[in-house]
Amino acid sequence: MTEPNAQPQTTQDPNAPLVNPQAVYIKDCSFEAPSGPFMSQADGTPTVNLNLATRATALGQDMHEVVVQVNLEAKLGDKVTWLLELQQAGAFMIRNLPANDVANVLSIAAPNYLLSFARSTVAELVTKGGFPPFLLPLVTFEGLHARAAQSQQPNPSPAVN
Repeated sequence: MTEPNAQPQTTQDPNAPLVNPQAVYIKDCSFEAPSGPFMSQADGTPTVNLNLATRATALGQDMHEVVVQVNLEAKLGDKVTWLLELQQAGAFMIRNLPANDVANVLSIAAPNYLLSFARSTVAELVTKGGFPPFLLPLVTFEGLHARAAQSQQPNPSPAVN
């Protein structure tokens, strides 16, 4: 007879590839509304500029931190309605993957995972600031990764005749 709370024994291959989020957290965050929500309600809908960047840092042999940096600036004409800066971070355990696959996880899969957390934080902060929620758009990290990889490749020298 087995015990009611007994966990089944699973044998995991120690050499099997592993990608596992360990923690998701806000590394840094700032929201400013210089005139409060009153300016935008009277004057129309602000224009929002979005800048997005990612970075990855090795924390240990198999542990990596990935940060999605979101900078938003909402303006009506030349007046700032609100500013938001967010560093949404996560710690990821990555084992037994080739270097190219690790690079893909750090620049594509992990940022995609973190973006949903950043989207929620941005919408909540903007709403708590008294404005309609701002929803971060979908981002193609695959395209950003490909563009970054292409820009790091050396330009071939033109052939000399």
